[in-house]
Amino acid sequence: MTKPMPLDEFTRLPPMLAVECVDGLAAGIDQVAAGAAPSHRFLRYGWFAAALRAYGGAARTLTVAREGDPAVALPIVTAGPAWLGLASVPGCYWPFRSFPVRDDAGVEVGEALLARLAREANALRLGPVYDGDPGLELLKAAARARGWAVLDRFVAESFLLDIAALQAEGTWPRNSTLRKNRFHEKHLGSHGALDWSFVSGAGWDEAAFDALAGIETKSWIAARTDGSDAKFTAEGHGGFWRAASADPVVAAMMWAAMLRVDGEPAAFSFDLNAGALKYAIANSYDPAFAKHSPGKLLYYRNLVRGIEDGITTVDWGAGDSGYKRVIGAERGPAIRDWLFVRPGLPALVGRMLHGLWRRSGHKQPAVTPAEVPGSTDPHATD
Repeated sequence: MTKPMPLDEFTRLPPMLAVECVDGLAAGIDQVAAGAAPSHRFLRYGWFAAALRAYGGAARTLTVAREGDPAVALPIVTAGPAWLGLASVPGCYWPFRSFPVRDDAGVEVGEALLARLAREANALRLGPVYDGDPGLELLKAAARARGWAVLDRFVAESFLLDIAALQAEGTWPRNSTLRKNRFHEKHLGSHGALDWSFVSGAGWDEAAFDALAGIETKSWIAARTDGSDAKFTAEGHGGFWRAASADPVVAAMMWAAMLRVDGEPAAFSFDLNAGALKYAIANSYDPAFAKHSPGKLLYYRNLVRGIEDGITTVDWGAGDSGYKRVIGAERGPAIRDWLFVRPGLPALVGRMLHGLWRRSGHKQPAVTPAEVPGSTDPHATD
């Protein structure tokens, strides 16, 4: 008779990994995104396709499958002169530029990815991206094991509004704030009938985007800048968001709160809702109504609606921290640009130029680890 072997006596084989690089965007991107952290599930085929359409570039996609299931998908485009062999991750600056990674992907997946990447490029630029980003952490862990040089430069601080924590401390928004807002709304109403509405999913059409663009053309962005940073105009990034809305999953995450005065667009707040997390992408208003703080009135209404929809955290991203701190936002993870440089001479040169790369970014404000949730050493690199 044969004696059964306990399961713990069997030799456990490492998972079988298959790596491929294809021209264009791989269909498996959506499968990986569906298994990513909820905060990263907008990193879909349609997201990257929108970036290529708006900003140009010919993509290749590196995919690592574990036991037949895609675990990571890394779209890349050539950056800079071809002789440099530099690749970058396409995408939009807002809320960040990264790639999808399944929640359960291990370091062996990252190592396989970098081994294939070394045949395609001398270096990969990733970012701007948040400290702690799953794709970033996967690459950093694999880079340490495989001898890649890792270079970072600071871009900006981020600010997070922890609605759940504020509500645990008491009523939020405070009743006094809501009373003040109603007072301002009453006076704003002297300009005409007020209409508060929301746009998402199938509601994204040309008229909706034109309304956002119309507000931007009247705002401080048009008055004080060349308009290239506007999110919805033809001169700005309007082409990206219009193209991204073609993916129904991404369109359902895209969210805008709108204020119209006598039927005319007066203010908007545009977000990307990813599960219980709301990325605040852009806010703007017609300065004709500035006296009555239409932007403030709108985003408070937007936050109240977000709470009703299950939003617990708002990521305000980078930029002016004044009004964000007034609302209750606190400093979050740093936003950085990263270079991963393959082993050998490229890595040697990369390490020599690390100081130059870091100085090409912005100066990071003094910060203690306690101020950044989950952070230990924000500058830790190899």
